[in-house]
Amino acid sequence: MNETPFGEPIPPGAPAAGVVQRAKDILLKPKETWPVIAAEPATTQSIYVPYVVMLAAIGPLAGFIGGQVFGFSIPGMTYRPPLVGSLVSAVVSYGLSLASVFLLALVIDALAPNFGGQKNPVQALKVAAYMGTASWVGGIFGLIPALSVIGLLFALYGLYLLYLGLPVLMKAPEDKALGYTVVVILAAIVLFVIVGAIAAALATPSIGSIS
Repeated sequence: MNETPFGEPIPPGAPAAGVVQRAKDILLKPKETWPVIAAEPATTQSIYVPYVVMLAAIGPLAGFIGGQVFGFSIPGMTYRPPLVGSLVSAVVSYGLSLASVFLLALVIDALAPNFGGQKNPVQALKVAAYMGTASWVGGIFGLIPALSVIGLLFALYGLYLLYLGLPVLMKAPEDKALGYTVVVILAAIVLFVIVGAIAAALATPSIGSIS
């Protein structure tokens, strides 16, 4: 049975409850939670399902709903993207987000020896997955496009989670954690730009409704 950092049991058969509890723990008690995550036995599948699979869907789903219900405000008008195009964009964005976690984990693992850390693909995947929690949770603000910028603040907090997690999971010395974090952040930005560009390119081949 999984537990929170303070020994509180997560009921078996309740994956959603477990995801919510883990998300709360890593966001509110990251220093206590990273060692717990580091010690947990895990596989690629157990890290992705249900945690990454569920949380990575928040942003694309919220953005899809927000765009259709509220639209995107432009001075003097409101733009609502085509339904089909928005749905395709949401699905593509979701798929790319799942792939990005794996790719970022490869980068984290490959860079570990350069910063005095230890290569460990499973631990690297944990770092990539759980640091993404803040960004994924912040994606809920996409329900109201005008507030979506708030999600960026959550993403910034994810960088702090990364900084705390690298020394614990990848065994990087504390004095090299900052440099390690910066390089991983640069890689994450490149992945973010690529994912955003691909999703945008597939989003709306035609003009949506303007009111």
